[in-house]
Amino acid sequence: MDFNLVVLGGHLAAPPELRVFESGSRLLRFLVTVKSDEPLRRVDVLPVTLWDPEDELVAQDPQPGHRMWLVGRVQRRFWDGQDGRRSRIEIVATNVTLRDPDLLFPSPVEA
Repeated sequence: MDFNLVVLGGHLAAPPELRVFESGSRLLRFLVTVKSDEPLRRVDVLPVTLWDPEDELVAQDPQPGHRMWLVGRVQRRFWDGQDGRRSRIEIVATNVTLRDPDLLFPSPVEA
């Protein structure tokens, strides 16, 4: 069985871009930086898309540096460009949560 699940915790790298289509569908695109120390210290900047984001998320107007968590899947898109066939790997999010920049883990859920 194949399994395509991505869970990321990182920071917003640039202001998000919201596109609204004639159909009424909305697409929120943003870049998330994810730092890692093992095996080598590095920072990856990952493109993320979220279809039809909740109004609450859009209204929060997240800015670069804001901590975010997201769940989604990896997808490779293809298109024809001036240089020929092109592709890009991106994260297609199904859930995005903004977090307090100083909070690493969420507070426990009260029963």
